[in-house]
Amino acid sequence: MNEAEAVRVAQSYYGIEGRATRFATEKDDTFRITAMDGTRFVLKAANPAEQLAELDLQLKLLHHLAVTAPSLPVPRVVTNMAGEDQFRYLDDAGQQRQIRMMTYLEGQPLSEVDSTRSGRQEVGKALARLRLAMADFKHPADSRVIAWDVKHLLTLECFLDEIADPGRRRQLAAGMARFAAIQPLLMASRMQVLHNDFSKSNIVVDQALPTFVSGVIDFGDAVRTSVAIDVSTAMLNQLPRERQDHGFLAHSRDLLEGYLSVAELTDGELGLIPHLVMSRVVARALLSTSLANAVPENATYLLRNTEQGWHQLDWFLKRSEAEVSDLLINANATPQS
Repeated sequence: MNEAEAVRVAQSYYGIEGRATRFATEKDDTFRITAMDGTRFVLKAANPAEQLAELDLQLKLLHHLAVTAPSLPVPRVVTNMAGEDQFRYLDDAGQQRQIRMMTYLEGQPLSEVDSTRSGRQEVGKALARLRLAMADFKHPADSRVIAWDVKHLLTLECFLDEIADPGRRRQLAAGMARFAAIQPLLMASRMQVLHNDFSKSNIVVDQALPTFVSGVIDFGDAVRTSVAIDVSTAMLNQLPRERQDHGFLAHSRDLLEGYLSVAELTDGELGLIPHLVMSRVVARALLSTSLANAVPENATYLLRNTEQGWHQLDWFLKRSEAEVSDLLINANATPQS
């Protein structure tokens, strides 16, 4: 779907006349629709292969958050003129697509902003509030298997052959071996439906706000998984992009401090989280490379965060498994509110 078709869909099905701007995304065709009065929305045309139940999960979760945590800055579902959350649409290319629209959250992606310590703490608080608000959410599709859920890391072993460099392939294999060692503890840890993709591109911020975070977007990877996995994904995205040893976890610890001021983590979870940060690095390298090989025209977007992962993985592998387990064990796990 292109911008012109997105404009027609917005007008025909939502009664919104405006202009469309495409966003770079992994699977969906996603557009910002700017109405004539300046109000902005997000229009999504799902990949034709997307399962209806999984899309319904995302929409039901947003409805749930609107009730359980109305102050959380997450998108609200916009129904079409027929009162539907989503509907089937035959696009100009002859493909059946599921269309949905949400409110647009103003601000800048965190990936484009230099954050402060207090800002990173606010990011952690937002993640914790989101976890608490989602604690009792259930959906028939919430236990779906998605590749980006790190608890399934060992199923990605088949992608090792797509890593051309032998040294990097050995690094990834070593990371997977370490994950295998902690997997039984992970599978016994607390599970619930979680965002599972708290990356800098999915966090919208406004430095003028005391809460810093003005939006949390993209619930496409929401799934029932480990609380420790959800935190580790957020912490991974605070690691330095450039190679460094001193202060490697400093920004991640800021986020964790904010998180722990709102919601608790057990010592067992704190011991797992550093291993899971490393495991997410492994998953990202394998999945991004495989997707880029399959869709080379989107390789720049898909590989945008992969290169930094090699020195991040090396940082963890230089330390023993016991050292990695102890990295966060003294974090204050007593909630302040």
